[in-house]
Amino acid sequence: MIYIYNDFAGTHSTALAAAYHLHKLPYDRKLTKEEILNVDYFNKLTNADFGKILFHGIDEDGNSVYTIGRKRNKLVIPALEQLSMLLQIKYNNQEKIIFSNTSPTVPFAMTMGGLFSRRFKIDPIGVPLLVLGAKQCCKEIIQVVEFTKQIGRTMNENVVVLENTHF
Repeated sequence: MIYIYNDFAGTHSTALAAAYHLHKLPYDRKLTKEEILNVDYFNKLTNADFGKILFHGIDEDGNSVYTIGRKRNKLVIPALEQLSMLLQIKYNNQEKIIFSNTSPTVPFAMTMGGLFSRRFKIDPIGVPLLVLGAKQCCKEIIQVVEFTKQIGRTMNENVVVLENTHF
């Protein structure tokens, strides 16, 4: 199975989701600043990385975990979904793929932190806001990851898109 977490930039909530999915972060408490800033790809991607599918690791069940930043383009995930289905049909592949949107978990502080840090390159303002936002949303990101894994274990379809609007 392949899990692909997606959001606007692919460098904040998706990076945290992938780290939680791979048990690189603790589930039982709020994260420290150091833990947040040491997450793979957290606040490290640039405009050149948008649309790239980034590998984060293999989970405990042998499934691959990836992330992608889709910017404002709402067509990226539907296009990837269609491409996945086409390739599965053409090559008779039964690999399940789950696209899971982490955007609904992003608090205002994380949005503003990303804007200041990534777009305006003002890290002294952006990074503290990102850390604050990450601390605010870690519970919701864990819920998205757990829901995503549950769907992965129980789904019958080969390709599923989760919008996660209920978080």
